[in-house]
Amino acid sequence: MADSSPTPSRSTTPPTNPPASASENPLLRPSHPLVTDLEQEVLEEYTRLLGNVNKLSTKLSSLADSPSTITLDGLRQLERKTATVCTLLKASVYSIVLQQQIFNEGEEQQQSRGIECFY
Repeated sequence: MADSSPTPSRSTTPPTNPPASASENPLLRPSHPLVTDLEQEVLEEYTRLLGNVNKLSTKLSSLADSPSTITLDGLRQLERKTATVCTLLKASVYSIVLQQQIFNEGEEQQQSRGIECFY
């Protein structure tokens, strides 16, 4: 014989809005007798995860709604600044290497002059 008691339907899609508080969902209450401590922790983590996914969705939506020209202009400015910093860094490194070579050549010349004096 079939059981005629209603069974709760399970939806495979998560709700779009997380519950405002644990009082809206009786399973999220710590005092619920049918939920173990481990299950309670899992439910709380899912609630946090849902909130984070919703925040991410909102942020992505706002990025998608903003004109791409603003984003591209910002990236172009960043690229110019990065290229400038890279060029300055290369010039600084080249200057240090060049100074070191000049210093080393000067020392070699002084040593060779010093050796000539002994002959």
